[in-house]
Amino acid sequence: MKAVCYRAFGAARDVLAVEDIATPEPQAGEVLVRIAFSGVNPSDVKSRSGTRPGVTKPAFPAIVPHSDGAGVIEAVGAGVDPAKIGTRVWIWNGQWQRAFGTAAEYIALPEEQAVALPDGVSLETGAVLGIPGLTAAHCVFGQGDVAGKTVLVSGGAGTVGILAVQLAKWGGAKVIATGSTRDMDRIKAAGADTVLDYKSATLAADIVAANNGALVDHAVEVEFGVNIDMLADVMQQCATVAIYGSAKDMTPTLNFGPLLFKALTLDIVLIYLLPLAERQAAVARLHDALAAQALSVDVQEVFDLADAVSAQEAVEAGGRSGAILVRP
Repeated sequence: MKAVCYRAFGAARDVLAVEDIATPEPQAGEVLVRIAFSGVNPSDVKSRSGTRPGVTKPAFPAIVPHSDGAGVIEAVGAGVDPAKIGTRVWIWNGQWQRAFGTAAEYIALPEEQAVALPDGVSLETGAVLGIPGLTAAHCVFGQGDVAGKTVLVSGGAGTVGILAVQLAKWGGAKVIATGSTRDMDRIKAAGADTVLDYKSATLAADIVAANNGALVDHAVEVEFGVNIDMLADVMQQCATVAIYGSAKDMTPTLNFGPLLFKALTLDIVLIYLLPLAERQAAVARLHDALAAQALSVDVQEVFDLADAVSAQEAVEAGGRSGAILVRP
């Protein structure tokens, strides 16, 4: 089969190449999925570039990148119901702690990691549900229902952010989101009640004003290090901040007093490590929102497998208006 591979860390165009490798055989408890679309995420770019602290070489001799994807089950291993053959599925953790991810014509993986895609939901959408979808669902609903609450979503134009806006609104929350001025209309169209410029010098006051003078019940945060002081100002006592990123400041300094005297819960989310019960709850939220037609996924561009370098570079460049997919 054709697959994108790398054997060393480096720039995409220096280390990624399309190769012919053996099509995997599904082992006991596994399914073989023909990939229709592979989702590209910032974590895939970071893994390939070798920027993770303390990691000096790839964990395997050859790696097929990308953890997200969607396709159709073509074969099953021992112990898996053959009736699953032909099922449309979306994939989570395809390349997490494994050598071979979804940037290939096929992937074999444990059957629970290939989730049946609801009727009427496209395979393109399915390829975005793994990391962005589950992250958004868990960040919004990980502490329970949000009906009647105010939810703050930082970075509302990112793939996770715009899904979080939609999910929170569907869940009955008042949604305040931040973003760049160029993305405000797009975030508003996703369902945000108020969209604020993240660069505002008075952002904390702007958020409270948008909430009619009240503090915020729950937050979904993409840049914790940059926004920590703002969060301490705008959150209610005993509120939770679900944190899934801090790329601009990976070593933030905490002013503990304001956090302490609000008894804030800082919930750091790494979706790869989500326990099974919480993952199943997030999957259920995603499927329910899709069934209610309350969730849509923006796709900026689909690249052919031969152009996987450009796909990863598009993610690395940032400033996207939708997800990036690769089509084997």
